[in-house]
Amino acid sequence: MSLTTPTPKRPLSLGVIFLTLYIDLIGFSIIFPLGPDLLRYYLETDGQHGLLGALLVFLESISAKLGNETHLPEVLFGGIISSLFSILQFIFAPFWGGLSDKWGRRPILLFTVAGTAASYFLWVVSGSFWLFLIARLVAGAFGGNLSVATAAVADVTSRQERSRAMGLVGAAFGLGLVTGPLLGAFSARIDLSLIFPALSTWGVNPFSTPALLACGLSLVNLVWIAMRFSETLPASARGEAREPRLRNPIRALLEQSRPEIRRINLVAFIYSIAFVAMETSLVFMSAERFQYTARENGLLMGFLGICSILTQGVVVRRLLAHAPETRVLRLGLICSAVGLLTIGFAPIPFVLYVGVGLLALGGGLVNPASTGLISLYAGEAEQGRVLGLFRSLGSLSRAITPLCAGILFWTRDAETVFVASAVLAAVAWWAGRSLPQPRI
Repeated sequence: MSLTTPTPKRPLSLGVIFLTLYIDLIGFSIIFPLGPDLLRYYLETDGQHGLLGALLVFLESISAKLGNETHLPEVLFGGIISSLFSILQFIFAPFWGGLSDKWGRRPILLFTVAGTAASYFLWVVSGSFWLFLIARLVAGAFGGNLSVATAAVADVTSRQERSRAMGLVGAAFGLGLVTGPLLGAFSARIDLSLIFPALSTWGVNPFSTPALLACGLSLVNLVWIAMRFSETLPASARGEAREPRLRNPIRALLEQSRPEIRRINLVAFIYSIAFVAMETSLVFMSAERFQYTARENGLLMGFLGICSILTQGVVVRRLLAHAPETRVLRLGLICSAVGLLTIGFAPIPFVLYVGVGLLALGGGLVNPASTGLISLYAGEAEQGRVLGLFRSLGSLSRAITPLCAGILFWTRDAETVFVASAVLAAVAWWAGRSLPQPRI
């Protein structure tokens, strides 16, 4: 009988992580185009009584004081729902990341993706606003798992290729954020509560189809991770990790002993505020200035997504092969500032598209460069925790910016929002000038 040497276990490929992130982001973004319709549905069913009715009265009074009673109630209401989701991500992203440093990436991903699937199932049967709100809070808490998949990229790449690999992460984000809203808009046309009226007693509502699709995608992702996602963090590295604690991410960041980690997080946070302000205002500005319909705004956002995917999946990988991350980051911030100004003062649609293209190029350079720098500054045993702090600050920007940008847009004008965003991008560039290039 001949003895054969066991075949060594193949390391996890970036393609597996890419598909994991892609499926996760599709489910996450399916809800994006449904916001106004969801708002109207729950206001009609629950908005005349109880706490939801009281909240609506409160928002209408604030809108009247700010001088805009027509749009601000919807903007504020949608902003509050979005903020609650992002606040939960802000809290839990460093927690899941730190937990994955101690127990490994695979078990934490399996647990959080299962939790995400459960949140979408709650959405399927959310006949009332409060059950829908609980579903969003659960989704926000488990949605902080994106930091775990990002840490897995750091586990399977060398320091030399780390930032280029983060470009693939950005491409997965961009592709998922393009695909998800398209699926959401299409599936929302299928109203299960009309096709099967008896299911309404179980909470099935006009938006159960996209929720069911998101739930199904999460279950597919769960099976995919169970079958293909092998552990990336060695047991020795797990032994060195600190015990994760659920605490204030801001305090955790300030306690970082390395000033370069604090500085790059500050740069990324300031830039994220600028970018989210653009996301919040772009479709309103195009509708107001150029009379864009939902179809034309969909094409505009699709153009933004495609440019972002190409930049992060192709351009930035080639650029980082020849230029250091710090230089790529500064170039991206400059392009973003110019793009934001171009959008804000665009006199015709062509100039608007030029500005959006410049902004997509800038964001496509900033995101992988900043993520790569954070990963390179951090030690190997704290990738999940440090990248979790980074993701949590991005969630914090998404919690506070939509409300502020919406109020600024409807009480002032689009130019004010985009000039302020460009100034923030310039401030981020100034703050990032002294960042050191990590040693490879």
